[in-house]
Amino acid sequence: MNFYLGCAVWSYKEWVGNLYPPKTKAADFLSLYSRRFTTVEGNTTFYAIPSLATIAKWIAQTPVGFKFCPKLYRQYTHQGLLSPHIAKTLDFLQIMANLGDRLGTIFIQLPPSYTPEYFEDLTQFLTPCSQSGLALALEVRHQNWFCDPYRDRLQSLLTRLNISTVLLDTRPIYNCPDDPQLNIERRKPQVPLQVNLTDDTGFIRFISHPQQQYNLLYLQQWVTTCHHWLNQGKTIYFFVHCPQEVYSPNTAKYFFSLLQQQNNTIPNLPWNEIDLPPTQLNLF
Repeated sequence: MNFYLGCAVWSYKEWVGNLYPPKTKAADFLSLYSRRFTTVEGNTTFYAIPSLATIAKWIAQTPVGFKFCPKLYRQYTHQGLLSPHIAKTLDFLQIMANLGDRLGTIFIQLPPSYTPEYFEDLTQFLTPCSQSGLALALEVRHQNWFCDPYRDRLQSLLTRLNISTVLLDTRPIYNCPDDPQLNIERRKPQVPLQVNLTDDTGFIRFISHPQQQYNLLYLQQWVTTCHHWLNQGKTIYFFVHCPQEVYSPNTAKYFFSLLQQQNNTIPNLPWNEIDLPPTQLNLF
């Protein structure tokens, strides 16, 4: 069963006493995280390219079956055209390949300023990347990518290149009476959710609300969708975010409990195997 669940990061000190035992040191975060969840977004690679020594440490600290999903370095994705960075991006992919069986899907996030008028540049960039032999996913944020004819052109391109579509679900933080991003410097975009796969992988980034009542409807919808995809033999990466990240682990664990009720063939979450589970935050 190829279902992986996790959060955006592993190094978050406010999780000590909840996800992590009291007095846990930062050096132990990854090891403990990987024995609670089965994947993590490699957000750290968005800001800096790790050394081979760092990658070796990541492998040593995580169990077999755990998956990193690194985000492509921002200097290659957020500086205008992509094609000038093809060679360096291919180098990045080869560095990430050193993760071996710990490597999941590498995802490429494009900024809102990258519009469909750059489609030829995108094609020129993605084509050699898709030939790397590594699993890739693409996230777009400009609104026009979600409208025809650009939507169909993009889906056709990704399908042809066997690249996943990142499904960014920000409904919980926008379809609510408050603004959970009020004090957040980098707000998540409000983009349409179009649940279409362009290969055999579902790559979901679920931006949850701090109050669980505003997540429930959407979590239930994802349970139905993920259950269907798993029955079709798809691979799923499901990442839970929150403007207040302290809540993300428990929302992820709650989602897993809902999904497991629907599909009891899913292996148990490692977190559930811990004899003395951390104190739960109040979900409601």
